[in-house]
Amino acid sequence: MKKTRVGVIYGGRSGEHEVSLASAAAVFQNLDPDKYEAVPIRIEKDGRWALPDRAPKVMKAADVIQAKQVDEPSAKDIQLAARPATQTLISGVDLDVVFPVLHGPYGEDGTVQGLLELANVPYVGAGVLASAVGMDKAAMKLVFAAKGLSICDYEVVLKHDWQRDEHAIMHRVASRLGFPVFVKPANLGSSVGISKAKHSVELRAAITFAAQFDRKIVVEAAVPNAREIECAVLGNDEPEASAPGEVIPSREFYDYEAKYLDEGSRTEVPAKLSEQQASDIRALAIDAFKAIDCAGMARVDFLLARDTGVLYLNEVNTIPGFTTISMYSKMWEASGLSYPQLLDRLIALAIERHAAKQQLRTSM
Repeated sequence: MKKTRVGVIYGGRSGEHEVSLASAAAVFQNLDPDKYEAVPIRIEKDGRWALPDRAPKVMKAADVIQAKQVDEPSAKDIQLAARPATQTLISGVDLDVVFPVLHGPYGEDGTVQGLLELANVPYVGAGVLASAVGMDKAAMKLVFAAKGLSICDYEVVLKHDWQRDEHAIMHRVASRLGFPVFVKPANLGSSVGISKAKHSVELRAAITFAAQFDRKIVVEAAVPNAREIECAVLGNDEPEASAPGEVIPSREFYDYEAKYLDEGSRTEVPAKLSEQQASDIRALAIDAFKAIDCAGMARVDFLLARDTGVLYLNEVNTIPGFTTISMYSKMWEASGLSYPQLLDRLIALAIERHAAKQQLRTSM
């Protein structure tokens, strides 16, 4: 039986480069060698594309932060990196399907997906539109609001406006949202650049900090006494939702340090929820997935108010962390789908979606 040739793209230009290495290592380790021929395609931090002669090493969570010097490309890789990306993908590699395992800008935001669309290559996960909307928290909230989905009150702050008139922005945010609030760069993942502000001094510092990472900042009203619930979605036109899980951070909220540095954070899969709560979460996860026209996979994050039981949709991650101990894979395992089986499903969904696109007319 002919093996399916899977190009796994990983690394990338974003600040989540090391997280991508860890996710990709797990994919390579779990692709069934009897079914697939895995081809490593690495994007360096400076944007160079390479064809390494080995897959990235499996790393523990703590090693992700120390991975600056891990798995450096060989001299052969550097030579291959000079080849244009489109030539590498189309004529140089001859792939059956591509599996982008890229987190953050320049990989999860529709840029690589656009390249793959131009190359007419099947690929795992969301298309250009869903990837772009899923990356931009401000645009995502606009879509959720238009669909009538439950979200927290928020304000969008542009860096240009902030630099021109901090006082006006501070007044607008405080008067509309009050305190506390969460301040986030609109286009980053892995909790990079996120702060919680309990008063105006912290708000000024938080917006200034977030503006170092993005030209657009999202400020959200905090949900009092919130539980952080997540749900995994899998599918194309008829998506399914997993058993929900809960993140229990060691800090006040699940920031970058709590995710990758502090070993006190833990997860609970499945989450301790009533049957009705779990059902509502799964239904809203699918609604969010469909709202941004997602495909393949997504992890949908929620905030559940302990006191009132009100459920708020937070965001959709179109390429969630993808190690064997990441929440996305753990939630599916708790739902009866092992990591290797999950890879099989995602690759099949990619090929199915691509085949459907080929039936569309491209001219009159």
